[in-house]
Amino acid sequence: MAGASLRGMSGRGYGGAFARSLLVVTLCALFVSAGCKSTHHASHEPASLAQGGSGSALIAGSEDPLPSWNDGPTKAALLDFVERVTREGGPDFVPADARIATFDNDGTLWSEQPVPVELAFVIDRVKALAPQHPEWKHQQPFQGVLEGDLKAVAASGERGLMELFAATHAGVTTEQFDATVTQWIAMATHPRFDRLYTELVYQPMLEVLAMLRASGFKIFIVSGGDVGFMRAWAERVYGIPPEQVIGSRAKLRYEVRDGTPSLMLLPELDLLDDKAGKPVGIQQVIGRRPIAAFGNSDGDFEMLEWTTSGKGPRFGLFVHHTDAKREWAYDRNAHSGKLSRGLDEAPRRGWFLADMKRDWKVIYPFEQ
Repeated sequence: MAGASLRGMSGRGYGGAFARSLLVVTLCALFVSAGCKSTHHASHEPASLAQGGSGSALIAGSEDPLPSWNDGPTKAALLDFVERVTREGGPDFVPADARIATFDNDGTLWSEQPVPVELAFVIDRVKALAPQHPEWKHQQPFQGVLEGDLKAVAASGERGLMELFAATHAGVTTEQFDATVTQWIAMATHPRFDRLYTELVYQPMLEVLAMLRASGFKIFIVSGGDVGFMRAWAERVYGIPPEQVIGSRAKLRYEVRDGTPSLMLLPELDLLDDKAGKPVGIQQVIGRRPIAAFGNSDGDFEMLEWTTSGKGPRFGLFVHHTDAKREWAYDRNAHSGKLSRGLDEAPRRGWFLADMKRDWKVIYPFEQ
């Protein structure tokens, strides 16, 4: 089981850069009242959501491929872009092999408040592993997690977060980690909505995925989250296979134990897929510049910048969280998913802002 320690390790450990990117989120978001409780668990297996993001199911029987979007400039721009790049013989036609679209995950395809889902996973994993580690009862930051003393966890700072991520993400094989995440995501529920996290995907964005897929686009997730965490469920939820998921990743080591080959997750970071790391990850994995990019925060700025600076027709969009009643309202002062630079520069760069309150008829599939 996971339980690698980062004591005595330098900042290049898995928690190093990755932990620094999540530290503010953890200290500010993880410790609000909604995040202080252990994740509730449903007693049933979730129905697959793949039909909501797998292709023609959303557009079958409807002339409008984006029925959950209100008519307006953002919806019109999306439809116009897809029509132009798929119109053979037109001036903006893009061959199918170059139709690549990238999507951030947290806050772009599903909810990231009051804490990113992966951080909820970390807390639950620490509690699940605690019986195998009696020393954690007297060792911070684990003691704070187990006792609900989140101030103590916060006081452990970056080093403490490094310890938490090493304990929950390293020291196991990729298959073991995948199985752990798959089991957790099938049962874990959101503290506000009391629904499975996989039910808190955005219906309007599922429709965008379906429209692009039906129009010959190849779709990639490009997220700051751990790639193994997302690959465990992304195909079922979004219809996006593991090889089309790019995320922050740990280094791997090939081992043969008792005649069985395996890949071990190490407590060392290989790629931080956030901000300037996103174009790097895109190039390393895809080898092509996308023609469309979707995000929701300044962590996605460089991805949109890289995408839209290429030649030919380009499209960039930020999901702007403006609906405190149905979801959350946050941008410049957000503890997670901060959108400030993107908010300022989107108009002059020709990027669109999808205003949740104004542009979306519904937020989640279950609202229909």
